[in-house]
Amino acid sequence: MVLAAGRGERLRPITDTCPKPLVEVGGKALIDHWLERLAEAGCSRAVVNPCWLGERIVAHLGQRRRSTMELLFSPEPAPGLETAGGVRQALPLLDAESFLVVNADVYCPLDVAAFVRRARQRLESGFLAHLLLVPNPAHRPQGDFALGEDAMVYPDAQEARGTALTFAGIGFYRAELFRPLPAGVRTPMAPLLRAAMRAGKVSGERHDGLWVDVGTPERLEALRRQLPAANEEKA
Repeated sequence: MVLAAGRGERLRPITDTCPKPLVEVGGKALIDHWLERLAEAGCSRAVVNPCWLGERIVAHLGQRRRSTMELLFSPEPAPGLETAGGVRQALPLLDAESFLVVNADVYCPLDVAAFVRRARQRLESGFLAHLLLVPNPAHRPQGDFALGEDAMVYPDAQEARGTALTFAGIGFYRAELFRPLPAGVRTPMAPLLRAAMRAGKVSGERHDGLWVDVGTPERLEALRRQLPAANEEKA
């Protein structure tokens, strides 16, 4: 699933007329980078959840060449259902017991197939989620969660006896994590993940390669300047 519902407030005025997933870097829309990566990894079905300027996202993706990857839409009512709520609504379309979820507004030349292989091994061991974590960027110095030496993810660094890291917006999940949520209700992801962490059900890994949360005009321009070299970098 490629999360594409956000309004992109911090990226205004760009996102007043262009949905954030369609902002271009390296000559193509952010969401196209992800869909191409997913197709290369052998993904057979992708779900996109349009909301803000959603008709433009649907029209843009409708122009894509047909491929072996089926593309489905899970439209959300304004102002959107938040991350967990959006995944919960999309479960019938995902039609799988486990699946990858990525933020459309993140640029990361990740080896998707390798990440999914490692994540599947974790989920087969009883975990509900496997997260990609990155070193804390300047705009989020406190981080989100902490990765322990046991590869488990904890709500804070003190509990993990490790360093706080930032959630990359990329994770592999079991459907059962979302099924108890009420359908059609705005539900953020972080509280759901923290509850699963306290139950010892979340694993993770650290990514030290290129990763950019394209959340402001400044970060967008910095990525555009960096991208010629970034295109050659692999996770």
